[in-house]
Amino acid sequence: MQIGFETIREILEHRLHQDDIERLLDGLDESGKAQLFYRITELLRRTTALADIANRVSDSLSLDVLFPRLMEVVTEALNADRSSLFLFDPETNELFSRVMQGDVIGEIRFPCHLGVAGSVFTSGQAEIITDVYADPRFNQEVDRRTGYRTRNILCVPIRNKNREVIGITQALNKHVGDFDAEDQRLLEGLSLQASAALENARLFEKVERQQREEAMLLEVSISIVSEIHLNPLLAKIMAAATTLLEADRGTLFLYDATRDELFSRVAGGIGGEEIRFPANAGIAGECFSSGGVINICDAYSDSRFNPEFDRHTGYRTHSLLCMPILARGERRIGVMQILNRKGGMFGSADERRLRAFSAQAAVAIENAQLFEEVSAERNYNEAILHSMNNAVLTLDADGVLRKVNETAVRMLRRSAEDLVGHTLHEHFTGRNSWVAKSLEKVRASGKTDLTVDTDLFVDGAEVISINLSTVPLTSTRNELIGYMLMMEDITREKRLRNTMSRYMSKSVVDQLMESGESVLGGTGRDVSVLFSDIRGFTSISERLGAKETVALLNEYFTDMVDIVFAHNGVLDKYIGDMIMAVFGSVLQSADDASNAVMVGNKMMTGLHQLNRRRAGRGGEEIRIGVGISTGNVVAGNIGSLKRMEYTVIGDRVNLAERLESANKFYGTSILMCEQTYAAIKDHAAAREIDLIRVRGRDTPVAIYEALGHHSEDSFPHAAELLGAFTEGLALYRQRDWPGAEHYFKQAQAANPADGPSRIYLERCQVYRSTPPPAAWDGVWTVHTK
Repeated sequence: MQIGFETIREILEHRLHQDDIERLLDGLDESGKAQLFYRITELLRRTTALADIANRVSDSLSLDVLFPRLMEVVTEALNADRSSLFLFDPETNELFSRVMQGDVIGEIRFPCHLGVAGSVFTSGQAEIITDVYADPRFNQEVDRRTGYRTRNILCVPIRNKNREVIGITQALNKHVGDFDAEDQRLLEGLSLQASAALENARLFEKVERQQREEAMLLEVSISIVSEIHLNPLLAKIMAAATTLLEADRGTLFLYDATRDELFSRVAGGIGGEEIRFPANAGIAGECFSSGGVINICDAYSDSRFNPEFDRHTGYRTHSLLCMPILARGERRIGVMQILNRKGGMFGSADERRLRAFSAQAAVAIENAQLFEEVSAERNYNEAILHSMNNAVLTLDADGVLRKVNETAVRMLRRSAEDLVGHTLHEHFTGRNSWVAKSLEKVRASGKTDLTVDTDLFVDGAEVISINLSTVPLTSTRNELIGYMLMMEDITREKRLRNTMSRYMSKSVVDQLMESGESVLGGTGRDVSVLFSDIRGFTSISERLGAKETVALLNEYFTDMVDIVFAHNGVLDKYIGDMIMAVFGSVLQSADDASNAVMVGNKMMTGLHQLNRRRAGRGGEEIRIGVGISTGNVVAGNIGSLKRMEYTVIGDRVNLAERLESANKFYGTSILMCEQTYAAIKDHAAAREIDLIRVRGRDTPVAIYEALGHHSEDSFPHAAELLGAFTEGLALYRQRDWPGAEHYFKQAQAANPADGPSRIYLERCQVYRSTPPPAAWDGVWTVHTK
């Protein structure tokens, strides 16, 4: 006779009369009575288990506590080896469980459709599996990894009061036999008993988490809003984002509009290295370009993911959540990318949290970028002030000094601390009061005031010359915000101008100052050098006496130097009665050689006018010679530390002096070298004179005479003379002495005063009787200086 659990339950609940119970017992043998005793004991155990589970979950609102308590009760109630409990996470569409991992609670997650647990959750139907290795849904890899051997499983869905499946409970390896229907009903009863507590705990955990997130968001918001420096701010944002989403690491990319690139200053795992790539490249680029959220569960299965970065860093990316950072007006300013959520995949709640957080971060980033731009602009302006050669003083609208640059400190011989915080009337008094008056003019008129070349007294005695500009400063709304004084120190320029004006014309000085070219340092230049000298000056000075000699030189130098200056020449020096002028030493021109020859010619015509004036006063006539050479020289400020002068040195200077002296030998007035002739031959009258070797120079020099100063009176029958002289010079160099002599006689007949014709006639007469050696090259050596 078999007695079921329902009959036993009626006995225990006193629903059967004593007589009925006695008749049941009388009908049982010893085996039946033992079975009855076992079933009564089992029912009491199950009833105790239900009461125990109710008792254990009644005081717990934490899933971390509930999970181990419930699994302990299930294991004991079903006489199983172990048990597990999984709840459904609708945000990630996963089943999860909390288990002890060492000393801490860990979480296990997997997709809600996998394995036996996933099958029961999906179907909502309990299952008893007596041989799990024969069931294809069972993952044997778990046993192999843990060393455990699973034989049988009882798995039932957990339903809430609305009969919705919210998870599963499963028991493994019943100690005696296999799980049966009674075990299933017991586990279903236990699960139903626990469902309310589980839902309450999940709700409590959800509320607690929301409160924690809100508190964290508030704390993070306060933290990032208080940070105005961009790099520390970005580091704080990423630290907060990874903590908020319980992720492993993250990267924040900002958009560089000038280069259309995304770049990162803060990226987990790469230190301070900056990353840059096109704004439409990769997952971050797509997120930025589209403005949409990208949530990837498996990065390596997504074609947009670039695994090269993982290989480079040794990191392994699993899940990835990418969110655009939107500023005011939905303007995209960057992308936040979070990697590897510690609890599994990123869900919709994570997207919601990151979206809320990125909105807060966008405001802070914009503020920090604005601060960085303002700081860069300020540093740029500070650098401009620092590098300016002019002194700059800025004042507020009340006329109080607020900023001075280093040049102002040096110029005014005052420290910045002494200057700032005071008015101009306190600093610029007495002879310097004109500075404060300039400010008053600007305050009254609202217009810029310029004061040019005015003395400023510093340190009580030292005087500097400055140009002052006083300017009103206005805002973008045209409101007065202050004033700026700019002082240009022109002391050196003024001194240089005064010094240079003694050596060159005002126009050359102006060009030099405007060009800003440095002429004082040594440099190689192509110039034309002119020497002029008064013939027989020693005898003249002896006849005139000291006073008349000085008067003569002053009058002569005045006329000659005016001519030099009129043609952009530089007066290099006076050497007694000699004038040395240079063309091209300060400012070079293609007309330097032409100007030198023109000056030489005009010196001769100017000398005729001077002699006429002297003749009218009863004075004797003076004569001069001019030598001109063109070529490379060294130009610069030369001398000792105590006295220096700007001059030129070199072979061409010596040659010009030798040519001036050679005029005495040839009976000419102006001689030039072949380089000078090459520059003027197309537009100035000249004739070749000779091929000579001067002292101190081995290389022969072809010399030419400038004829532009001559008139018919000073050089009669010029055409006949020049034609005959040219023919004679050609035959002379061919060693045809009779033929050359013939033409030189014609030239002398045309102008008996022509010195070169006379000299060549004498040479031909000598060479006809005593010819030069066969190696003769036609060069005449000048032995005198």
